[in-house]
Amino acid sequence: MIYRSVYLWLASAAGVFLAATRPAFADAAQVSGKSEINVEAIAMFLIFVLATLGITKWAAGRTKSAADFYAAGGGITGFQNGLAIAGDYMSAASFLGISGLVFANGYDGLIYSVGWLVGWPIVLFLIAERLRNLGKFTFADVAAFRLEATPIRILSATGTLVVVAFYLIAQMVGAGKLIQTLFGLDYLYAVIIVGALMIVYVAFGGMVATTWVQIIKACLLLGGASFMALMVLAKFSFSPEAIFQKAVEVHPKAIEIMGPGTLVKDPVSAISLGLALMFGTAGLPHILMRFFTVADAKAARKSVFYATGFIGYFYILTFIIGFGAITLLLQDPAYFNGGAVPAANGSFQPADMLGTGNMSAVHLSNAVGGSLFLGFISAVAFATILAVVAGLTLAGATAVSHDLYASVIAKGRASEEHEVRLSKISAVVIGIIAIFLGYIFENQNVAFMVGLAFAIAASCNFPVLVMSVFWKGTTTMGALIGGFLGLISATMLVILSPQVWENTFGNPKGSALFPYDNPALFSMALAFTGIWLFSLLDRSARAARERAAHEAQYIRSETGIGASGAVAH
Repeated sequence: MIYRSVYLWLASAAGVFLAATRPAFADAAQVSGKSEINVEAIAMFLIFVLATLGITKWAAGRTKSAADFYAAGGGITGFQNGLAIAGDYMSAASFLGISGLVFANGYDGLIYSVGWLVGWPIVLFLIAERLRNLGKFTFADVAAFRLEATPIRILSATGTLVVVAFYLIAQMVGAGKLIQTLFGLDYLYAVIIVGALMIVYVAFGGMVATTWVQIIKACLLLGGASFMALMVLAKFSFSPEAIFQKAVEVHPKAIEIMGPGTLVKDPVSAISLGLALMFGTAGLPHILMRFFTVADAKAARKSVFYATGFIGYFYILTFIIGFGAITLLLQDPAYFNGGAVPAANGSFQPADMLGTGNMSAVHLSNAVGGSLFLGFISAVAFATILAVVAGLTLAGATAVSHDLYASVIAKGRASEEHEVRLSKISAVVIGIIAIFLGYIFENQNVAFMVGLAFAIAASCNFPVLVMSVFWKGTTTMGALIGGFLGLISATMLVILSPQVWENTFGNPKGSALFPYDNPALFSMALAFTGIWLFSLLDRSARAARERAAHEAQYIRSETGIGASGAVAH
């Protein structure tokens, strides 16, 4: 009844909003310096919100058990899951962030695309099949298969929640900037609206709604980005050389945008960032959860195969979109703040763009397709963020309800109904925290913030998962100490890095205690070394039992004998 009331209220409000509020928002935009309000964009945005609410209402009717809420009952096909994974992975960082990085830095912005894509063969060959054969709802089920459940689940849940927090920051910043540009609202109100919608979708729809929102969003995003890239290429007679030549002419950094070094300045930073992006993929809790939504290991492998193709194609498009924004937007004052001063050649600084450089892809859609296409891309961009925050929130809520409450506190005695109810409450709390963090980190590049999440995933979740599955000698003590070493060191080094300590917290330049922005090279080494060393030093009777249990784990991980079925998760 509550859900129906929300749905009907939004439906009736949409028409009133479009008819009555354009003049007020337009005035507000002129006063605050925000972009002019676009009615088509707002209309498509509201249509998408109502459509996804409809999907969530349908999904809520199909969600009857914990297996349905956490894993869609295991009934998603390999192709559907591949599209959903692509939808989950092609986040605000991918669409808004990478195109913004290419727009500001040129070729060097591609390090994020390459790193994220290269992570998928690791998932395919090392993780996907074994995860599906060993787990139930979360990757903690796998890590705790032969190790002591309570400490390992506490570690896994902690790693999950920290990764979810950093990842959510990026999504909330992207969503807030998008709504701010569309509606002319203050950033804080924009973030609150996004957080409220996120809570509604997850609490009512669970994994079924999340999956289908991600599938639809992936199709819309791939279609819209393909059209945008084709329109950019068409303006230059489908000649990449002509695009690059024009970009060098108009960009403030000139020829430097065609070489490395404008974004990542030294080899240590490049290696550290690359490690985080590659191995972090295999430790992202909201991605790992998706492998429990399919029937078996074969479908899990197919999921990764399809997802890799979709994601690789999309990253090619973001490169074209980024350079298209350089060539078509940099000399057009309509896309920059009113007080911005152009250089002698008529080009503006990328940082002076309306909504910051993160909005370059959205502004480019207006340049190549007019206001109607801007409306479509804006709605798709919001769908991109919505699909990802839904998956993230569900992963965080599952860590609280399944890993911490049901397995650690209640010791397996909690009813499914109580567990799911707690998961929904957790989703509300996570949504409120996401709003707060999104407001604090307003001016951070969204791709960089996701890079931090990947560093922590690569330093805690990935080492524990891989070592517990592949090394017979791994013990609970080793996994616990090594995992927390990776988690704590990655988090502390992120806080002490120049990007956060100086740029976000406002401390003086040069005061950061850690000289690199990404800590993965150091924190991953600490995690793996800690797991290896303290497992070797563990001579307890429990450690002996855990080493002896590896053979049974290995057989199940390779064959799937005894794995959870599609519905009876």
